[in-house]
Amino acid sequence: MTCDGIKGIIVPLVTPMHEDGSVNLNAIPSLVEMMISSGIDGIFAFGTNGEGYILSFEEKEEVLAAVIKAVNGRVPVYAGTGAISTAEAVRTSRMAERLGADVLSVITPSFAKANQDELYEYYKTVAVATSLPVVLYNIPARTGNALTPQTVGRLASIDNIVGAKDSSGDFNNILGYIQESRKVRDDFAILSGNDRLIIWTLLAGGKGGIAGCANVYPKTLASIYDLYTEGRIDEAIKVNESLSAFRSLFRFGNPNTIVKKAVELQGHDVGPCRAPFNRLPEEALEAIKATLEADRAGGLC
Repeated sequence: MTCDGIKGIIVPLVTPMHEDGSVNLNAIPSLVEMMISSGIDGIFAFGTNGEGYILSFEEKEEVLAAVIKAVNGRVPVYAGTGAISTAEAVRTSRMAERLGADVLSVITPSFAKANQDELYEYYKTVAVATSLPVVLYNIPARTGNALTPQTVGRLASIDNIVGAKDSSGDFNNILGYIQESRKVRDDFAILSGNDRLIIWTLLAGGKGGIAGCANVYPKTLASIYDLYTEGRIDEAIKVNESLSAFRSLFRFGNPNTIVKKAVELQGHDVGPCRAPFNRLPEEALEAIKATLEADRAGGLC
């Protein structure tokens, strides 16, 4: 896949689980069908919302194989292959390539502090180890390591590093990614990892977003990109802003837990997040239910 294929609204698909925390592979096909029929442009296996941080290598292999089979070539499949160690990131990336993934999303290492030269070498090593396109993934609030615009610019010179997803929530950082990568190549794809910034990223020259809320409202999220490409910018802005009520629920705790609970409350067999990240206060549950009902009445779907 070329850089031109990195675009639109990609869903970091929740990983269905049984009540005991084991992966529910049988529930993956129906989730994939719902996303594709809703107009989603790509399926991202075991990203942050897919709980990639808590899945074993073997579970990732099983989940990715199930997703690829269910997608059956209809949209690109992204695989989250970053890790704390470079060796594990390479191992997971090669597994994803062997199974037939289309794109790698590689999160920065976490826990230990990495300098920018170390991050550069980490990504370069992963890119050299695979022929697949690589999308950098910056989410410093979770990993403790921030990928600077200057480092993204350096990495853009590596042929198969084709884009970057920014989940920092800082629009200036997205603008920096666009500006620095453009010094190297015009086709580098910048994606917003923060749902509220998707339309603004597109207007600034980005290519779309990897949107956790698309698990809950796939048609609504997909329409942002469609409206943008049709030139209906005011409508796209309005739709993007309609996500505010749901996103406000993140004040209750881990956004992944909120999103997965919302999907479950919509009647999908996804189960809870894996422990210990599976507890929500009663106040949060009631707020999620009320927000889903109000959003549904407002046309979100």
